[in-house]
Amino acid sequence: MTRSSAQFTQPAESSSPSALLVVVAVLIGLAGLVLLVAGAWLIALGGSWYYLVAGLGLIASALLLRRGGGIGLMFYAAVVLLTLVWALWEVGFDWWPLAARGDVFFVVGLFLLSPWVARALARRDATGIGRTRAVLGVVLAAFLVAAVFSWTREPGRIEGIAPLPDASNASNASSSATAAAALASPPPPKDDWTAYGGTGFGQRYSALDQITPANVGQLEEAWHFRTGDVRGQPGDPEETTFEVTPLKIGERLFLCTPHQAVIALNATTGEQIWRYTPDIQKSLALQHLTCRGLSYYAGSTAQGATPTPSPSPSPSAPAGECDAKLFMPTADGRVIALSPESGKPCMAFGGGSGQIDLWKNMPNVKAGSYYSTSPVVVTRSLIVVGGTVLDNVSTKETSGVIRAFDVNTGALVWNWDSGNPDETAPIAADRTYTVNSPNSWSISSVDEALGLVYVPTGNQPPDQWGGKRTEGAERYSSSVVALDLATGRVRWSFQTVHHDLWDYDVPSQPSLIDLRVGSETIPALVQPTKQGELFVLDRRNGRPIVPVNERPAPQGAATGDRTAPTQPVSGLSFDPPALKPSDMWGGTIFDQLACRIAFHRLRYEGRFTPPSTQGSLIYPGNFGVFNWGSIAVDPQRQIAFTTPASLAFVSQLVPRADDTTLYVQGKSRPNDSLPALNENFGAPFAIKLSAFTSVLGLPCQAPPWGHVAGADLRSGKVIWMHKNGTVRDSSPLPLPFAMGVPNLGGPVMTAGGVAFLSGTLDQYVRGYDVGNGKELWRSRLPAGGQATPMTYRGSDGRQFVLVAAGGHGSLGTRTGDHVIAYALPKR
Repeated sequence: MTRSSAQFTQPAESSSPSALLVVVAVLIGLAGLVLLVAGAWLIALGGSWYYLVAGLGLIASALLLRRGGGIGLMFYAAVVLLTLVWALWEVGFDWWPLAARGDVFFVVGLFLLSPWVARALARRDATGIGRTRAVLGVVLAAFLVAAVFSWTREPGRIEGIAPLPDASNASNASSSATAAAALASPPPPKDDWTAYGGTGFGQRYSALDQITPANVGQLEEAWHFRTGDVRGQPGDPEETTFEVTPLKIGERLFLCTPHQAVIALNATTGEQIWRYTPDIQKSLALQHLTCRGLSYYAGSTAQGATPTPSPSPSPSAPAGECDAKLFMPTADGRVIALSPESGKPCMAFGGGSGQIDLWKNMPNVKAGSYYSTSPVVVTRSLIVVGGTVLDNVSTKETSGVIRAFDVNTGALVWNWDSGNPDETAPIAADRTYTVNSPNSWSISSVDEALGLVYVPTGNQPPDQWGGKRTEGAERYSSSVVALDLATGRVRWSFQTVHHDLWDYDVPSQPSLIDLRVGSETIPALVQPTKQGELFVLDRRNGRPIVPVNERPAPQGAATGDRTAPTQPVSGLSFDPPALKPSDMWGGTIFDQLACRIAFHRLRYEGRFTPPSTQGSLIYPGNFGVFNWGSIAVDPQRQIAFTTPASLAFVSQLVPRADDTTLYVQGKSRPNDSLPALNENFGAPFAIKLSAFTSVLGLPCQAPPWGHVAGADLRSGKVIWMHKNGTVRDSSPLPLPFAMGVPNLGGPVMTAGGVAFLSGTLDQYVRGYDVGNGKELWRSRLPAGGQATPMTYRGSDGRQFVLVAAGGHGSLGTRTGDHVIAYALPKR
């Protein structure tokens, strides 16, 4: 009975491994079939033959494994070896692209070497299995060695050392005129942080030097404040963001929240002093809801005796608490003046209302279609205000006019409308500004010694089709424009993109710095752009200091449009290299193949490929190499700390047959979104915009997607560049490794030789050595830190680093309401 039972169970023991082989063979065969079919499609599009050949190899391996032959392992080993050779030929020893090509093959290969598969094969081919397993093992080992070696390398990394701080000043200048201009520059902030970029120069640099590369690792949380601002309220757009950079004046911090509350805190303890919540118009159809910051006016006494020239000089400031003022731009198109002492409106401003209405004299009034997300510019006698005009809704939007108001009364002093640029005197009560003229939604800079305000501009909507743009709109679009503070007239302008069809509006605040070039000190302006340029210009006249060349651009615009024959390129550029098929990426070989097919199906001729009905690959995309966070510049080292990002987008024009149908949004549009967003009513095309991603939601281009980099502003050379950030908080697998992720929010630099940054997609604030870019310190944040940090000295003598962590709606980072201060331990 025992023997009979043993004989009965023997077939069951031998059939189990065979079933396993069947499953393995079927899976490998299916993978091969996918590669074969998709590979043939790719060949038809002009792509690589590798996938078809690999697919044939996998199918052969599957058939042989199904028959139980060890030779099936040999065929599989051949596919792995082919993949390794092909991968090294395409991408070299670059770990992430290498991993995308070989990860599935490597894992399956390890399973094929497992004892279960070995026993099943040995029953059919006992003599050859050992040899074939050895061959596969050697090939897998070779792949592992290549992967380990590639892990230690970082292609594209630049190593270097930034110049040491130079205490010399403009007294060495070759002419008294340039010396006078440079010496009139405001000193960098130290104890306080009085404007969005530190000062009106927008340097994002502090003269504090208490925190150094030697001690930054000791930073600890000093206090933590919660604003109570809750995201997801009725009417909130998807892009509801906490992007604020607070001000520090005296012993107080001042900040604003996405829903427009203004809060004053004790700068040393973080305790709330007062809060002001304006009554904001409800049910606004907004594209963005944020407040990047407030603006501060120190008062007529503190401003000194030499006011900025004005055609209607400011009267004496009203008596009482509102000699000094905070200015708050709102989501419903106002600017409110508040007392820094009490948080109450300054009622003498705006004719007794404490506010000015930015909708006054505007055409096409529609709630939510115009508002200010960025702080206003403040001078001795003026505030200068721009605003956001809706993108890609229609050709009949409101005006992008720039206006200057009296800092004490709120009376209109001048207006610069790019559609009518020569008439800057205050507009008559019965007139309106130019419809659909280019706007300025970002932050401007100011040099009061030169009497100029520097305005970064956008485009006349829509962004991706410009067949109806006027000559006036074209002249000043996608430019940095220097306006005379006294009159509002254009002194000079520099266009960063000609006939912009890519939403390459100028997003960043210009940074002003006095550059020592040889024996001369030149008042300079550094303008970052979405396409990756750092245009370094003489801020007196707009002439390039670092050379700018016009390069031929791809041609062939959509029907009724045109393309500019050339585009300007700076000698200091972070424009990423043009994409190639081998740059396509994914989590596996399969979505990497899908990305290659998508790449070949899109129109792509390098940067400035025009949008098309076929669908065009736009690289860098409108997320920008640089965005509103801008850069930080060190006036002593004469360098910039930058955060270049590189993500590709897809832009597809959709022909319109009428001005009512929702061709893009349709019935599936997001809740509370603008129903006409990207519909471009009045134009012949709507526009479909999306990130260039795989079926798994990963970028189709290989990482890194984000860096930190140091640049010498005098020579135009990149000193060092390293990938920066992880996908810990934006991936199904929370990988802690540095892949290099995009950043939204700017850096701050200090005289201590440390820079700080919090805007990466992972939830960290980091400290870096300015000299070489090495990350020295990081601290985990409770939410996304898509804001620009700032630094100041507290009443206890310590240097604080402040971060707002509240997330970014459209980036999908964790939301919150956190304001966190870090400092060295008390002694």
